[in-house]
Amino acid sequence: MWRIRLLYFFMAAFALLIVAKVVYIQFVQGDHWRERARQATLRYENIDAARGDIYSGDGRLLATSLPVYEIRMDVSPKVTSDELFYSGVDSLALQLSRLFGDRNPAQYKNTLIRARANNERYLLIKRHVSWQELNALKTFSLFRLGRFRGGLIVIEHSRREMPYKTMAARTIGYEREGVYVGLEGAYRQYLEGVQGKRLVQRSSNGWIPIGDQNEIQPRNGMDLVTTLNIQIQDYTHQALLRQLRRYNASWGTAVVMEVSTGKIRAISNLMRNPTNNRYDELYNFAIGQSTEPGSTFKLASMLVALEDGVVKPDDLVDTGTGQIRYYDRIMHDAGEQGHGIITMREAFELSSNVGISRIVYEAYRDKPQRFVDRLKSFQLDRELGLEIAGEGQPLIRDAGSNGWSNVSLPWMAIGYEVLLTPLQILSFYNAVANDGKKMRPMLVSEVRQSGRTVRKFHPQVGDRSIASASGLQQVRELLIGVVEQGTAKNIYTPAYPIAGKTGTAQVAQTQAGYRSSTGVVYQSSFAGFFPADNPAYSCIVVIHDPRGLVYTGGQVAAPVFREIADKIFAAQLFAPGAPDTESYTASLPLLRSGYLDDLRTIYRFLDARLVDQAETPFANTRLRGDTVTFTERGFIGNLVPEVVGMGLRDAIYVLENAGLRVRFTGRGSVRRQSMPPGRRVRPGSVILIELS
Repeated sequence: MWRIRLLYFFMAAFALLIVAKVVYIQFVQGDHWRERARQATLRYENIDAARGDIYSGDGRLLATSLPVYEIRMDVSPKVTSDELFYSGVDSLALQLSRLFGDRNPAQYKNTLIRARANNERYLLIKRHVSWQELNALKTFSLFRLGRFRGGLIVIEHSRREMPYKTMAARTIGYEREGVYVGLEGAYRQYLEGVQGKRLVQRSSNGWIPIGDQNEIQPRNGMDLVTTLNIQIQDYTHQALLRQLRRYNASWGTAVVMEVSTGKIRAISNLMRNPTNNRYDELYNFAIGQSTEPGSTFKLASMLVALEDGVVKPDDLVDTGTGQIRYYDRIMHDAGEQGHGIITMREAFELSSNVGISRIVYEAYRDKPQRFVDRLKSFQLDRELGLEIAGEGQPLIRDAGSNGWSNVSLPWMAIGYEVLLTPLQILSFYNAVANDGKKMRPMLVSEVRQSGRTVRKFHPQVGDRSIASASGLQQVRELLIGVVEQGTAKNIYTPAYPIAGKTGTAQVAQTQAGYRSSTGVVYQSSFAGFFPADNPAYSCIVVIHDPRGLVYTGGQVAAPVFREIADKIFAAQLFAPGAPDTESYTASLPLLRSGYLDDLRTIYRFLDARLVDQAETPFANTRLRGDTVTFTERGFIGNLVPEVVGMGLRDAIYVLENAGLRVRFTGRGSVRRQSMPPGRRVRPGSVILIELS
């Protein structure tokens, strides 16, 4: 009996423990477990906000979020009666089959009936349904009765679309595996908006939304207005694409920048896609690709020499037979023969490696750091501080630093042993065109919310000029000479003056050096600005690894520059004197240059506000709104003066005082002169000037 009593005691004690635990769970832990149960069946999920749109500067849509829909159906008898369901299921199946074409009517009917038998509340009908398809669905049998009688469930998502497809796609940006690139990533905090919340309940078919009253609506993102101009972007994209196809090149990039503001009006990056052999925007070469620029860097070398006074444009240099030895390496000029004794102007125009390197080496071989320091004073060693991540790191190596050798100085002079991105090179050329003012490249001009400007971005300029006015004027004349009688004379046009420099660089093949088993890889480039007498736009074109016998910058890259410039000129997308047409509206006539007293008299009569910075008899003018700025226009004795932009009377006066005999055609102001400025004057020579 004692065993029975002991067993009874333990059973009673165990029962009491169970009762105590039940009471404890019910009354002490009750709130905790009820919350756990609710969380297991109910939860809030995020509702993505509509991402803001991205526009071009001229108001075209570059990127937008289009709604796409996921269609589901509640087929349970609790929503639709048997009579209503079976009377309409045949029509619904037929209509779904006709709309989507992915299954026949019988397959759709079987799916719907089988789901009803399983009491499914969240049956998937179709994903990625368009707005037009959704409107058609709402008229279908059963679905036209709505959610609570016909069982139609619509879930909205968004999909990013670019109306202009590949044009500037890598700069505009996109999302891949949760990571945003380009402007989409740089301005994500503006574009994303604020997410909303939706209450959903667990069911056998997943999580189902519980009514609109349980939703917190998202706040949509803001819109970006970029500096891109679709018309210029189209010119740039198409011109680059045609040249890449023509030469079967690996990749290419082209950028057009507004000189006075630094606003990027077009940027194109095209690379041969190995999967389909088409050219797509796969990488932003203009911003991220640091390479040895080659001869386009000679502009910086010449400006250093001119600023330090070690050379003048008309000084002579012996290029010999087109080759020169520096220690254990031999430098060659292009072509089989040299140019002999030529001026530095001609050495630059002909892109003589021997001529440029010789001047730099002889002047700085005992003080190479001075050459490097002067390059750095042009801000060539600094990143541009772009909004977009991934800017390539510039490299201007200090003398004596790791990697410096006995041949570094002459090779740096011609654009090797330095690294710059295309946009960093363009920024330097833009500063030369902009009277030494280096502008930070701009890609976004403002942020808008529902059409209202929330934030506006303004042009940013460096705190000082990169060089003296005389040095800048001399290199601008050298750049004009490259186009008029140098390596880019094939793109010369009498319609408007172009200034620029060609570049043809051998590309280092990692450990293989500049030559490999597949041969030498070249990179062709051209950088410059137009119109040269009053620059409105700067532009750079780089084409990597053009195939075939033609590979020089003048033959491959320069024609792309000319095509872009021609179309901008023909479309009248720039007006000399008022380059920032978005910010200023000129109501005064533009008299680009002339006798200073006459200019003052005319503009005072027109009630213009004058900013007088000239002390010479003749002056250039810059026009912004009702403000006219006069800048000095000097002439150097024994050299042909530049008279482009002057009236006929002033041009004849200046040219005849220089010892030239003048012939002219046309009416208006001088558009072109037959002798390029800066040449030595031969007294009595005849110069022809064309008037517009």
